[in-house]
Amino acid sequence: MNISFAVKVLLVVICALVSVIVAMVAALIQHTPFTPKGPAFLYGGGAFAGSMLLCVGVLSALGLL
Repeated sequence: MNISFAVKVLLVVICALVSVIVAMVAALIQHTPFTPKGPAFLYGGGAFAGSMLLCVGVLSALGLL
């Protein structure tokens, strides 16, 4: 499948945006009231990295990237 560079960039941007949403939800779920927010940010960052790797890996396996 021959996909243009612009479409590939848009796919990566979509992956990044979905990963940001996953990270925000994970951080909100992990955070408890009256505690520091640092661990929640780290948890969200880990969720972002995992989700981004999964999305890019799936797109690569499908031959879209």
